[in-house]
Amino acid sequence: MAKITFDGIEIEVPDGTTILNAARQIGGAIVPPAMCYYTPLKGSGGKCRACLVKVAAGSAKDPRPMPKLVASCITPVQDGMVVENTTNDSVLDVRKGIVEMLLINHPLDCPVCDQAGECDLQNFAFEHGVSTTRYQEERRTFEKIDIGPLIQLHMTRCILCYRCVYVADQISEGDRIHGVLGRGDAAEIGTYIENIIDNDFSGNVIDVCPVGALTDKTFRFKQRVWFTKPVNAHRDCPKCSGNVVLWYKGNDVLRTTARKDQYGEVKEWICNECRFEKKETSDWTIEGPAHIDRSSVISANHYELPVLNQSVIADLPASTQRELEQNPPLKLGS
Repeated sequence: MAKITFDGIEIEVPDGTTILNAARQIGGAIVPPAMCYYTPLKGSGGKCRACLVKVAAGSAKDPRPMPKLVASCITPVQDGMVVENTTNDSVLDVRKGIVEMLLINHPLDCPVCDQAGECDLQNFAFEHGVSTTRYQEERRTFEKIDIGPLIQLHMTRCILCYRCVYVADQISEGDRIHGVLGRGDAAEIGTYIENIIDNDFSGNVIDVCPVGALTDKTFRFKQRVWFTKPVNAHRDCPKCSGNVVLWYKGNDVLRTTARKDQYGEVKEWICNECRFEKKETSDWTIEGPAHIDRSSVISANHYELPVLNQSVIADLPASTQRELEQNPPLKLGS
């Protein structure tokens, strides 16, 4: 076990734990942001530099500070290590620079992007970005590539986090046909000779993408996420766990996604059949409203209502009762 101090808070974690995961055990606002690291994906991290922190003391044996900021997602802890994140001004200044760098070639597509409202880059820019840019050069553009009928690729929005590549390598059982092509400023996500991605678990690249580079074609331009109601549901599926989130507009299922934890990471991968083909409420067993972070725009005008019992809540307004009775995901209990 290693005992470290993170932003003045002491915590003991197993040897080999990264600084980022140690901070996540503490939780709260001190956790560094992460745009490329993804716990279920081996080898992820170290690409976006969003999680840079200052190591003020390397360890109890060697208390000298590390000369440069380090990526907390790939740096293991040492016993006696002292780490500064929100308490260090230089870290916060560098983080503003990272946001500016990620936005250099990112188009202002938020008004038409399906990822708007649940975009990690939006949240990152809101918390650490500035309202102006110094970039005057022409932004890079790419030729549109069709990667199939289910997944939409917008390469201009990509930040090259490599998550989708790791998903294809590790989840799709070696059936990957896409990857990073080119080098330097010309690097892009694409398929070899424009092959179509049709693996049974290929839809998971949509869930791991932190921006709007990979989106669901079946949900394209249908609805803003903050006008939908996310509901936990499950079904018996021979291919995957069958545990999903259904996104409703009225009684219509607009899309299906995997369930995520508080850091936006998928808990259990789901197959394409569950994601794209099962769009009827009758296909699923409804569990109840999905938890939404209060800070998320998706939570606007939404309330987490369990299955209600009129004997417990006798003074429920008549209009609310009628709405709950007409909406299967939020049906009144008997």
